[in-house]
Amino acid sequence: MKIELRRAVPDDQAFLWQMLYYAAHMDEGGEAPESARANPALAPYVEGFGRADDVGVIAIDAINHERVGAAWIRRMPPGWPLYEVIEAATPELAIAVTPAYIGRGAGGLMIARLLDTAAADHRAIMLSVRANNPAKVLYERHGFSVVAEITNRVGGKSLIMKIELDGVR
Repeated sequence: MKIELRRAVPDDQAFLWQMLYYAAHMDEGGEAPESARANPALAPYVEGFGRADDVGVIAIDAINHERVGAAWIRRMPPGWPLYEVIEAATPELAIAVTPAYIGRGAGGLMIARLLDTAAADHRAIMLSVRANNPAKVLYERHGFSVVAEITNRVGGKSLIMKIELDGVR
């Protein structure tokens, strides 16, 4: 299987909401797909995507041209809860792959491209991952390291991970 990547654009917002649904593990709780969009705590991840410093990639199956994943970073609003443990204005990564494509390499490709692109404008990137999520290994392989542990929105443990980039070029 071959995965192609393209830049995420404002017209991708509906797909970003779908991917946020998976990234937030809402499918595991049996919630409806539109529940991500209805959750005000998740709104800063997608609403108004396309700001000057938003960076994102869309993964596409090269055979059937279906979108199979998305990864994007953006600065969150002042007072964002993770800014209690990470420097304010550090952009946060959101990433997800559709269930049928998990484990096929799309996540790694998207992270590599996103980190390369983001290094031009950002000094660091953070992410939050559930402590038991196997994706933690993928993030570590790309240079992220754990900097804090928090209680997440569903009462479980999440790890805050961060990567330092080469800095603004």
